Amino acid sequence: QSLCYSLLSILQTLFQPQTSFYTNLAKECVAQGCCVDLFLFPNQYLDLATLGVVPYQTGGSIYKYTFFQVETDKERFLNDLHRNVQKEVGFDAVMRVRTSTGIRATDFLGAFYMSNTTDVELAGLDTEKTITVEFKHDDKLSEDTGALLQCAVLYTSCGGQRRLRIHNLALNCCTQLADLYRNCETDTLISYFAKFAYRGVLSNPTKSVRDALINQCAQILACYRKNCASPSSAGQLILPECMKLLPVYLNCILKSDVLQSGPEVTTDDRAYIRQLVSSMDVAETNVFFYPRLLPLSKVDLDSNSLPVAIRCSEERLSKGEVYLLENGLNLFLWVGANVQQALIQNLFGVSSFSQIDSNMSLLPVLDNPVSNRMRAIIDTFRAQRPRFMKLLIVKQDDKMELLFKHFLVEDKNLNGGASYVDFLCHMHKEIRQLLS
Repeated sequence: QSLCYSLLSILQTLFQPQTSFYTNLAKECVAQGCCVDLFLFPNQYLDLATLGVVPYQTGGSIYKYTFFQVETDKERFLNDLHRNVQKEVGFDAVMRVRTSTGIRATDFLGAFYMSNTTDVELAGLDTEKTITVEFKHDDKLSEDTGALLQCAVLYTSCGGQRRLRIHNLALNCCTQLADLYRNCETDTLISYFAKFAYRGVLSNPTKSVRDALINQCAQILACYRKNCASPSSAGQLILPECMKLLPVYLNCILKSDVLQSGPEVTTDDRAYIRQLVSSMDVAETNVFFYPRLLPLSKVDLDSNSLPVAIRCSEERLSKGEVYLLENGLNLFLWVGANVQQALIQNLFGVSSFSQIDSNMSLLPVLDNPVSNRMRAIIDTFRAQRPRFMKLLIVKQDDKMELLFKHFLVEDKNLNGGASYVDFLCHMHKEIRQLLS
């Protein structure tokens, strides 16, 4: 038991900067309105938790290309660099959030610096960064007047002009819990929980962070069961309509590399993911934790529509199918062993499954509707994400399939992460304990 606690304390310190030099440098950069981006090409341990403090606190970005190879990684690096220098950026920014009586901003999550409790300071601010704000309800709210929020950002444009950007938001209020649960946004909740947990590992053991997440979500669902749901058997799991996906997304966060990594995930990788997720927007956060998985044989070649995504579980995969999986950072093309020869020929330009080169990072440009449509879908996915996703070809039963299966998040993983079904049973048990 003492060994376990020692390991937990070591993991906790690995997320912390090992020297104050970079923290002080970050403060100086913020004071001068200097935003720092890091492009890293590591072949060994870098201590990213320490180096990353500067881009993290100045509102910058980190790009990481482990074991960089020109032949396969050149396109990714050049696309990331091109997008980085072309995106819209503001400098020397200060953000303040104001509210009407009854609620107040109590916490801020993201890549920025704060010297006091109200002003969010950003040496640089771009279109790819998100700041999450937690509000506390600490006084009476009126259904008639609602709740008012204002977010004001003072910044300098690239042209040197000092500007003020203001967003005003009026929200409805309710007095019934049922109305609250009926209008909640699970996507936003999950984004907040992920960012809150990823900050929590800086000062708490990962097990404590995981347990706190489970307890918080169990309390939310138990409150609904007690106050809003129709009477039913205690053995029946009752979830709000808007929160039916809360357990599956929560399980994905709990199994993520930051909170429950295996030996193949390096400390630098965990620090990189932790900082990256901290400033992701809601849509990016959700696809990062629950990837999009598309069956490509179902693609309509005469339409721009995409096939319906399937659930991320191995039991959903067919040997006769080709699937595209993406989560904003990774892009996999999984090829089943029994895929029709015509599809292999149209997609890869070879006549059989065994001839497919799994080392290629680009689909060959072939003059046929299948090739054109598949490459267009991949280009569309890449255009939707702030970072260029390198394509990995995974053949069924190939050595790369183990990495691909890591992203089938509804299944039990090798690091002890529960399957979705098992976790749902665990959550039901937690809810019943709270109610009793």
